[in-house]
Amino acid sequence: HHVHGIVNVLSCALWSGARVDCFESFDAQAILERVASKEYSVFMGVPTIYVKLIRILEDADDGDRKRYTDGFGPMRLMVSGSAALPASVHEQWTQLTGQKLLERYGMTEIGMALSNPLQGERRPGAVGAPLPGVTIRLISEAGELIEGENEPGEIQVRGPAVFSEYWDKPDVTRESFVDGWFRTGDMAVLEDGYYRIMGRLSVDIIKSGGYKLSALEIEATLLTHPAIRECAVVALPDDTWGEVVAVAIVSRDGEDIELPALKEWATERMSAYKIPKSLLLLKDLPRNAMGKVTKRAVQDLFD
Repeated sequence: HHVHGIVNVLSCALWSGARVDCFESFDAQAILERVASKEYSVFMGVPTIYVKLIRILEDADDGDRKRYTDGFGPMRLMVSGSAALPASVHEQWTQLTGQKLLERYGMTEIGMALSNPLQGERRPGAVGAPLPGVTIRLISEAGELIEGENEPGEIQVRGPAVFSEYWDKPDVTRESFVDGWFRTGDMAVLEDGYYRIMGRLSVDIIKSGGYKLSALEIEATLLTHPAIRECAVVALPDDTWGEVVAVAIVSRDGEDIELPALKEWATERMSAYKIPKSLLLLKDLPRNAMGKVTKRAVQDLFD
């Protein structure tokens, strides 16, 4: 039911004659034991997989950590997709394994659209440039074409890989296209030739006091806090500001994190209107079958 796993990972590998090892479910410890065999040349995962592998690598003793990281050494390609990869996770992975992840962007409706290069700079926090045959444009909230850099807009895609229609849903199809361009519902910004995803318009763009805030940008900053292992930033309704920033956190080693201390830490690292007004500590973040954090479920936890 998802193009990345079925087409990009499984079908492409089998078509090229590769061997694919499938697991009934994700087991980070079992994956690392298999990787330690040094039999693999390509590894593809979603950000959640890398976060869980990092957790085990950090907690492992020196001998096991070396055995596991040595297994990643011979790999010629490691890919992250299906959700935005925080730059801090990308950098942690490189520090632990020596591998620079290749991050890209796509959807079931469009296939792969943007990618960091196989040869060249793989920029943490960015999804690269359009792939061959793909045309990308950014459209402002006012419906105007964004022609320069550093101004966010909705990603719209055109090309032969874009799907034709949603089955038996003509109204949804009409709403999803503008003059032949598919509206992804994702916000991005072009920076020095590379696109950076800011999040879903529906859940990751927080409108607070006239500002439009990217939940992913706030998460990226919070993940640099030494006690935060994972986090999910969401919008909560507010009578004064329209929406305010809230964060659900999974701490390292069950460490207690209090909102006043987090606010003080954040003051030097982000604008005041981006600092979370509510905090919730969790053992795990709610996720869907693909391992993506379900922001709606996180919002419900604050009720």
